[in-house]
Amino acid sequence: MKKSLKKFYRLVEALETLPSIGKKSAMRLAFYMVQERPMDALKIAHAIEDAVSSIHRCQKCRGLSEDELCHICSDDLRNKELLCLVQGARDIALIEESGEYHGMYMVFDGLNESNLAHLKDLIEEYGTKELIFAFTPSLQNEALLLYIEDQLQDYELKFTKIAQGVPTGVHLENVDTLSLAKAISDRVEV
Repeated sequence: MKKSLKKFYRLVEALETLPSIGKKSAMRLAFYMVQERPMDALKIAHAIEDAVSSIHRCQKCRGLSEDELCHICSDDLRNKELLCLVQGARDIALIEESGEYHGMYMVFDGLNESNLAHLKDLIEEYGTKELIFAFTPSLQNEALLLYIEDQLQDYELKFTKIAQGVPTGVHLENVDTLSLAKAISDRVEV
């Protein structure tokens, strides 16, 4: 059967390359697209092609953009004294969705001279007063934060990081011990 449906199985294999899509899910999606919703499948294919060919890194924050500068970096109303370091463009989207942050961003996706130089350039250009680390909590990232702080000691910056602890609506029995310990040690007055 595989020989007679080469294109179908190529679709299944392509879908399997997506995160969290296994063989069964890929097969189910492929059947759905081909048999039940072919017009939607073509819309999806066109949207993917359009996005892949049009989206690139913003020249300043290194997030996603269709132009030289993304909508955040070109927004004059953003608070340029706040600069949030994130590990990927997806993190910018997640933070923006919260609606609580109105500063600038930079994707710091690896420790190298290029990233450090770009970070220093942004700090100087924006007149940054506070550098916020929005990295996934880990020992490796804690060391990275300390290294970046050390490299920026000549700047008058306040260094902060996003809070850690127990997520809203999650029972304590479902929280890992490191997060629970952090939540207890970083408790706040009510």
